[in-house]
Amino acid sequence: MDMNLNEQLAGDVIIDDLDGVEQATATAGRNAARQLPQMMRRIPVTLTLEVGSARVSLQELMDIQPSSVLPLDSLAGEPLVIKVNGTPIGRAEVVVAGEQYGLKVIDLDGLNLDMLAP
Repeated sequence: MDMNLNEQLAGDVIIDDLDGVEQATATAGRNAARQLPQMMRRIPVTLTLEVGSARVSLQELMDIQPSSVLPLDSLAGEPLVIKVNGTPIGRAEVVVAGEQYGLKVIDLDGLNLDMLAP
């Protein structure tokens, strides 16, 4: 049985409740993965989960101390951005997987393999 793209990205998390639009995206992602030459399937990519960002002045940056708190541009509880090699590909939630953090994929915007090349 082939593992679908959602399962590959989410590890042990299985996503099976996609609606019509997300189902089409998942199907397109699976087809793209199947079209990859065998030698390309093992090329490593960096998957990151972006919590948010903050824009600060150089002076504010210089004033940061170990106890400083900087507000980010995302709301608490809001889905986080999944990035592959710095390119956004979807949204996810943080989950606990055993003794480690994991991510639960909420949706994928589609994988454009040309955009992921370093």
